[in-house]
Amino acid sequence: MRVEDEIEDVPQTVLVPEYKTVDWTLLTLLVALTGFGLVMVFSASIAQADRVLDNPFHYWHNQLMYIGLGCVAGYVAWMVPLRHLERFGPALICFMLLMLLIVLIPGVGKTVNGSQRWLQVGISVQPSEAFKLALIIYLAGYLVRKGAGLKNSFSVFFNPLLVAALGGLLLMLEPDFGATVVVVSTVIAMMFVAGARLSHLLLMASLLAPLAAVLVVTSPYRFARLLSFMRPWEDPFNTGFQLTQSLIAIGRGAWTGVGLGNSVQKMAYLPEAHTDFVFAVLAEETGFVGVCVVIGLFAAIIYRCFRISAMAERASNPFGAHLALGIGFWIGVQAFINIGANTGVLPTKGITLPLFSYGGSSAVIMCITCGILFRIFRESSEIQARDSVRDVEQRLMYGNPATAT
Repeated sequence: MRVEDEIEDVPQTVLVPEYKTVDWTLLTLLVALTGFGLVMVFSASIAQADRVLDNPFHYWHNQLMYIGLGCVAGYVAWMVPLRHLERFGPALICFMLLMLLIVLIPGVGKTVNGSQRWLQVGISVQPSEAFKLALIIYLAGYLVRKGAGLKNSFSVFFNPLLVAALGGLLLMLEPDFGATVVVVSTVIAMMFVAGARLSHLLLMASLLAPLAAVLVVTSPYRFARLLSFMRPWEDPFNTGFQLTQSLIAIGRGAWTGVGLGNSVQKMAYLPEAHTDFVFAVLAEETGFVGVCVVIGLFAAIIYRCFRISAMAERASNPFGAHLALGIGFWIGVQAFINIGANTGVLPTKGITLPLFSYGGSSAVIMCITCGILFRIFRESSEIQARDSVRDVEQRLMYGNPATAT
């Protein structure tokens, strides 16, 4: 029997296995989280927007525009092959470090609430959000190139930390302590999974811990935040105001909440109700049930990131594996810090809840990040499909075609 006849006898679904270009599970989770976030941004901002801007839909319209722009940017990111991201990772991180430096120039960077974090280019742009993604892309490429020597060479371990330290220093000058914590935590997690020696990581931690303590103690506003975090009810109308109002909102929500739109704390009591503390409004209006739904969505998205990372690893796509893992850690750490600050588990930080709270730069960058995740899934699925076809062809050529099924 000819080989062609043998191939025709093999079921087409086995010979040319189908592969998915989109992770529909992840897409469903992201749409659910973002949609829920849009509802809560509208609910949390309507009172302030009506009172200050005489337009109750102002922040909701803006967030809808940011999400729409982010979806377009995310689609473009989905179309870009991973090899280009890996190739231009070093150039990208250099550019973002330059942006972090430019934002610190007096008269160039825009100051809001005492922090100089924004560039005004028609709209306000926050470079720190893009820097997080750029650093993960750079580090993923670095681990592919140098990962083999990560355990045995301290210089291989130390070099990417210098890049992260430089970015952290520029972030601290803004100041943006929350973003610095996210960056450092994500880098440590990625390097640990990549095989960095535990002794090197402990050495780094022993250096960072006292440095963080010095930064807190020597900064009056950070020290005041630490004290208010530890004893918020001792000064509920000054240093502890934000946290106590957040805790009141969470307490009022009880099990099922007071109902969408019925929050009292968002009525000029809770500062930053639609940005940093939208989670507290969520807890007040939807209760413990709504909180569990949102935390469950975040947990499922993070788990999906790790599954895509494992899929990329099996498909011999190490860059995609490191990148998906870093994205999962980033989303997880940032969500944990925001929720922790809302609930009093952590000191208050000016950091957004990814894909949920109001913020243009955060929304657009997160959508681009999701586009990259979908690209990792697509390329890994294509590689697995090609390998499966090649395996079937080899069995047909050199073995029993019956075993190919």
